[in-house]
Amino acid sequence: MKILISDKLADEGIAILKEVKEFQVDCKYNLKPEELKRIIKDYDALIVRSGTTVTADILEAASRLKVIGRAGVGLDNVDLKAATKRGVVAMNTPGGNTTSTAEHTMSLILALSRNIPQACASLKSGKWERNKFNGVELFDKSLGIVGLGRIGSTVARMAKGFGMKILAYDPFLSLEIASKMGIEMVELDYLFRNSDYITIHIPKSDETTHLITAKEIAKMKKTVRIINCARGGIIKEDDLAEALKSGRIAGCAVDVFEQEPPDPNLPLLKLENCVVTPHLGASTSEAQVNVAIEIAKTVRDALLGRGIVNAANFPSVNAEEYRVLEPYLDLSERMGKFAGQLVAGRLEEVKITYSGVVTQQKVAPLTMALVYGVLSPILGDTVNRINALDLAKERGINVQAIQSTTEQEFVNRVSAEVKTDKETFSVWGTLSNNNKPRIVKVNNIYVEALPDGYMLLVKNNDKPGFVGAVGTILGESKVNIAGITLGREAEGGEAMSLVNVDSKVPEATLEKLRKTKNILSVKFIKV
Repeated sequence: MKILISDKLADEGIAILKEVKEFQVDCKYNLKPEELKRIIKDYDALIVRSGTTVTADILEAASRLKVIGRAGVGLDNVDLKAATKRGVVAMNTPGGNTTSTAEHTMSLILALSRNIPQACASLKSGKWERNKFNGVELFDKSLGIVGLGRIGSTVARMAKGFGMKILAYDPFLSLEIASKMGIEMVELDYLFRNSDYITIHIPKSDETTHLITAKEIAKMKKTVRIINCARGGIIKEDDLAEALKSGRIAGCAVDVFEQEPPDPNLPLLKLENCVVTPHLGASTSEAQVNVAIEIAKTVRDALLGRGIVNAANFPSVNAEEYRVLEPYLDLSERMGKFAGQLVAGRLEEVKITYSGVVTQQKVAPLTMALVYGVLSPILGDTVNRINALDLAKERGINVQAIQSTTEQEFVNRVSAEVKTDKETFSVWGTLSNNNKPRIVKVNNIYVEALPDGYMLLVKNNDKPGFVGAVGTILGESKVNIAGITLGREAEGGEAMSLVNVDSKVPEATLEKLRKTKNILSVKFIKV
């Protein structure tokens, strides 16, 4: 497998990848977009930092690509929608530079509060202006944190060491966790109105671009100081500069910009009450090594099937979780392919129910695998486990996943109910004692079949001689039977057989079977 590293990565990370004999690692830095597009077709994985932008155009050319690894926080330089559509897992390193960015945030808070950059420049120019650079203390001030993820939480702990009171806005964090951290969770409007300092720690997205404009700034204290070490564009730069010039706010510290490097004439760069740094949040030797090691291990494990973590478009599953889930992933995908080839009509809904030990695991990857299986007979190579749910949504197919605690006939079971405009088809699956997939019920009939390779699903009247007739017809066509399982609703009623065969069954043979006495229908499938 070939891995391309297109931005400078610490040697420690590269060494981890080169230790794997299955990998060929190529470091090609400063590639122009057209150069990357030309060569990306040869690679299974791409590792970037902020210097490479992975566009839909580049992804369209990436026929082999399975993984994109971003050595850093965020994936704003990767077209996630296009990556998902292509079935490429996009991962980052949210923890690698946590301490570095949090410390830089605190450094900017302190520099802003004590006028350190301005005082330093003044003294070096030969002046002694003690009275000019009077500062403010952090003790007992309110720090408003927008986004209480890894970095925001770390900033909160550090700020508490200075005796600051912490207000935070994060709609995805529970009040219980915040309470244990000694943090007051508030609405965004309250945070804007009551904070002495406001620091941003959220990703940039359509929803967060220009989250803070003149309208929000107008709600803030005149003494407020704003810090942004997250992403440029979350605060509208022109509005921030105007607030600083007019004295509407006391100051700001900015490490990130909408355009990097920024235009030298950017108003923020000209204002004395604005402290600026050139995107240094992760620029410590420790952070560079940490993110390199973390992304190398993440990409390695994903390529070797040891689990996927820190992915933006796939549920995170570590190596231990993956070991437990792997046979269920196989079962789910096979069940989906089985159902997808047997159901008739336009797909409307896929309802999946999990019971038993599997409910103690993350079932989202299983849902993706099963839906992939259902769609693959229709969509072929355009669908995969990564994009299956998106493609189902695009086509108006409702997907439901239920984790049941009710005791079932089979202790550990995955069941799928596929609804179309013509019928509802259901299949139950479980694992045998040696973790092999088994189909145990189709619609209302119990069976015991291995969903593997070429199969026939035969519906028939429960009459003597059926098995012999099927065996004779297949034998005449030189089709060997690998296994057969029989099931019926009631004696003498409708029955079903699942027949595993070693080769494809000719259409003429299928027609002969269909015309055989007491056979109601025959469907040939490949799982």
